Amino acid sequence: MGLIHSLVGFFVAGGPFMYPILLVAAVGTAIAIERYITLTLVRARNQNVWSQVQPALMNGDFDKARAMTSQDDSAISRLLGMGLSRQGTVRRREDIEIAMEEGMMEIIPQLEKRTPYVALGANIATLLGLLGTIMGLIQAFTAVSDANPAEKADLLSASISVAMNTTAFGLIVAIPLLITNSVLVAKAGEIVDSLEMASVKALNVISARAKRQVEA
Repeated sequence: MGLIHSLVGFFVAGGPFMYPILLVAAVGTAIAIERYITLTLVRARNQNVWSQVQPALMNGDFDKARAMTSQDDSAISRLLGMGLSRQGTVRRREDIEIAMEEGMMEIIPQLEKRTPYVALGANIATLLGLLGTIMGLIQAFTAVSDANPAEKADLLSASISVAMNTTAFGLIVAIPLLITNSVLVAKAGEIVDSLEMASVKALNVISARAKRQVEA
């Protein structure tokens, strides 16, 4: 109970700027949780689909691979489906590669959406904390200007201590949000790398099969 009272006292003493910082923390946390869960599910689905499609590709069973990707709406299925839709209809590797690049251009924004708002929330929380401290200091100096000279030092030190609460709270919110943003960016990057790896492997298999057919 003592810790709770201390936290409540710390929050209340910080003044009105503590509330927008708290709102930023709530919104940033909600976005971070949603993005983490979404990216984790996307990665798991991609791995599951690739483990099923890869054997079909390696065996040259493109019809089966096409059927598997057409029945699934995961990111890797959409990507591979773009390339497999050109397999057999075009001869040039570049045409299939362009189709897959087009798929990547559609997928990457979906993986990265809303993630920048987490970093933005961290910056806003820091700036709100600094603004709250500055406004608190202005009020503190204004309040002690007419105070008894003997009491000025005590009043000013107490007011400054309270004003610094907003900066402290802003940093308490900002630091975890920045760390979370880095984790989300890295997680999205890993998914993009895995998609590029799968597209290159699929493209190599398709090109090798097309080359053998031409030579035959």
